[in-house]
Amino acid sequence: MTKETANKLTPRLLERYRSEITPEMMRIFGYKNSMQVPRLKKIVINVGLGEATQDIKLLEAAQNELAMITGQKPVVTKAKKAIANFKIKRGSSVGCKVTLRRAMMYEFLDRLIAVAIPRIRDFRGLPPDSFDKGGNYSFGLNEQVIFPEVDVDKVMKTHGMDITIVTTAKSGKEAFELLRLFGMPFAKKP
Repeated sequence: MTKETANKLTPRLLERYRSEITPEMMRIFGYKNSMQVPRLKKIVINVGLGEATQDIKLLEAAQNELAMITGQKPVVTKAKKAIANFKIKRGSSVGCKVTLRRAMMYEFLDRLIAVAIPRIRDFRGLPPDSFDKGGNYSFGLNEQVIFPEVDVDKVMKTHGMDITIVTTAKSGKEAFELLRLFGMPFAKKP
């Protein structure tokens, strides 16, 4: 494989991380080595559908939509314990999830930032305080139809999804700066 072919296969955000974000993070945090700079490990997209216990077609539709959005086949998640009030038995299918890594992760993040998030109605920015102590960021989306891959006319039921971006950052401050440099539209802190 020639170098030109390898560059064509490298995702746009990965190139940006290597050329712009790494030097900027080294400058901001005073890292001595580029290997100290936090990076993305994986992105987990989770769809919870409690109604899927009554209608299995809802789960199949959610799986197909998640596969179109991410480009990867989702895994069905099962209930860990029974909840009588919600008519959920232990082991019944209640959702699906996808874990993206490497190139597919960068491609999904690029589409999320550039295409999907700007399509959210009345969007005021993502919450900047949703980081955990390990430097991971979690947020939720209310509708799957903000992704252009989903055909609105074929949607059986709108559902939300939880997205967790796992980084190697040691603190929330480092992770916030990393995602800000990637272009995540965070809301202004009051």
